[in-house]
Amino acid sequence: MKKTIRAILNGKKAGNPELRDAIMKMRDKGVDVQVRVTWESQDMPRLVKEAVDEGIERIVVAGGDGTVNEAASAIIQIEEEKRPELAIIPLGTANDFATAIQVPASIKASLSLAVEGQSALVDCVKANDRYFINVATAGFGAEVTAETPVELKNFLGGGAYTLTGVVKALGFKPYDGTITIEGGAYQGEMLLGAFCNGRLAGGGQELASKAMINDGLMDLTLVRPFLPHELPKVIEEINNPSEKGEFVKHTRASWLEIDFPNPLPLNLDGEPYHSRTIRFDVQPKSIRLVLPQDCPCLVS
Repeated sequence: MKKTIRAILNGKKAGNPELRDAIMKMRDKGVDVQVRVTWESQDMPRLVKEAVDEGIERIVVAGGDGTVNEAASAIIQIEEEKRPELAIIPLGTANDFATAIQVPASIKASLSLAVEGQSALVDCVKANDRYFINVATAGFGAEVTAETPVELKNFLGGGAYTLTGVVKALGFKPYDGTITIEGGAYQGEMLLGAFCNGRLAGGGQELASKAMINDGLMDLTLVRPFLPHELPKVIEEINNPSEKGEFVKHTRASWLEIDFPNPLPLNLDGEPYHSRTIRFDVQPKSIRLVLPQDCPCLVS
């Protein structure tokens, strides 16, 4: 029987000659690759639903983290037994999720994986009425995207020595509020929060080096405000995360609630979101994701 794959391409990437060529070659091998293109954000849920209604069992999305988020968000809203598998061709400015799960960077290799690869059940996180599959950042971190100045990114990469100057220059103010998880609450000022299902964000910055995408938990990192002379301690804690850190607290949780008097700038898989209160709930093993055999982010 002929294998049928529905490819949904981000409209901006649809003209990519290498992608067209790879799809044509795959068709020459006898794989029925059907192509659909998104034009605006509401297209993804409609195209995913259409694929499901037509009995398609595997959807391949070509785009960056934002496109992967749109696809996962659309899939998770379909009845569980009807959900199609999801495969990724990384074509975005930032492909943090695909990079961390070791989907090949080349179009040809990632399309081969999308067609031939096996899928595994992975987690997704519900955030109020939205979803993310990779990373949510809050506060100072929500400003960190692929366009961020390199000094700021270095902080998230662990080279925090430039941070004080940057924070002063950009006038970042800490956010004040409460974060509650199963094990208790964290109250007070926060400079940055990272809530991770995946490991990378902001264009390759490692926020949770040990995060697993099928363990039913988010890896959480909170950074408290600090004074210039406390910087060495902050760097040390970033490099050796623990629950007991004075400035950098690291823990895991299956749910969490954020309550801040002022709306907290959030970023879900790279897309901005503002809310005063937010509840995160891990949706365990809710997405069938096509992964390379030796994916490092799976708990065996």
